Amino acid sequence: MNITKRHLLFLRDVLIYTFTAFGGPQAHIAVLLREFVEKRHYITEDELMELNALSQVLPGPSSTQTLVGIAWKVGGLRLALITFLIWILPSAAIMGVAAISYKMFANHAKFAHVITYIQPMAVGIVAYATYTFANRFLKTRVSTMLAIGSLIATLILQNAYAFPILVLLGGIISSAMETQPQENELRVRLYSNVNPNKVAYFIGILLFFAALGAIINQTSPFSLPIRLFENFYRNGILIFGGGQVMVPLMYTEFVEVKHYLSNSEFLSGYALQQALPGPTFSFTSFLGGITLGNKGFGIGGQIVGSLVAVIGVNTPGLILILFIVPFWEDLKRISRIKNSLSGINAVAVGFMATAFILLVKPFGGDWVAYGLMTGTFALLHFTKIKTPVVIIIGVLLGIFF
Repeated sequence: MNITKRHLLFLRDVLIYTFTAFGGPQAHIAVLLREFVEKRHYITEDELMELNALSQVLPGPSSTQTLVGIAWKVGGLRLALITFLIWILPSAAIMGVAAISYKMFANHAKFAHVITYIQPMAVGIVAYATYTFANRFLKTRVSTMLAIGSLIATLILQNAYAFPILVLLGGIISSAMETQPQENELRVRLYSNVNPNKVAYFIGILLFFAALGAIINQTSPFSLPIRLFENFYRNGILIFGGGQVMVPLMYTEFVEVKHYLSNSEFLSGYALQQALPGPTFSFTSFLGGITLGNKGFGIGGQIVGSLVAVIGVNTPGLILILFIVPFWEDLKRISRIKNSLSGINAVAVGFMATAFILLVKPFGGDWVAYGLMTGTFALLHFTKIKTPVVIIIGVLLGIFF
């Protein structure tokens, strides 16, 4: 088989994967292992695990970065970019259409009734994600204290710019406290084998993204689409752990702090996204479209909002994975880089807990909502039922009851 046919076969498999990849990053990696490693042998299992680990260390969409990394190894930059478009566009387009048509259906009695069922279930999904992350990452006193600290700080401050500061502090604290003296000595010896220019280049890319986002925000204070791009761009730099972290983070910023959209709109879009295959980050297409629709930009503006959101949130992670993959072997040997990840993930757990608390507040005394939320958590935790099926159950309950 020549290279061209191999690439076409790979893209065909990516297309199939795009329409069958339900369940978030944990489910995605299992499908990639089965279809791309064991069945097609595009890469080895060790290479897949390395790419998955790298996507966890880097900010951005972890499933997207893993898939793009596979494409880069199979066929280089061009194949990686085509793979990214195939993976992101279908679900992003559906979420954009949902944002445009949301107002049309929002006042329909049956639609509103269905929403009353699926919104508490969406909160249950957030609760399960928070529990899963906490169980996975809060294994030391340091990580637990960081999670509690970020929870308290975000509840008190509720300011979008508190997030990057807390992420940075979490990484610094865990790196300082979890790197043992002997690891420091080993790091010194290993560093002689690591090209300093590569590490500086990696750090420079991150700083460039952060500076560019700040400049965009400060130089265009009166243009909502450009400010919206900065919002998503900044979140694309700061979100470690994939879509499960992104959703709570954006709820706090866009609903509670900036009031771009309502609690009901946010949860409706999140519930729809959970029923779709593909990347969780496509949810941003809905957020961008609804935001500009609420500000009176019309259908054209909503399309722009969806595009701005998807491009903004994905660009940092996409560029980082393409730049970092070639010298990940060097970077992963530096202990402080690895050890900072536990603190970043611990802070993310605090963000998720904050969002859960804020999402539950509108329930008030609605015990049906609490019951649906608890039932959703129980289904996900104690059974093998996947989130798309849970959302479909909610839709059926709303239709028939």
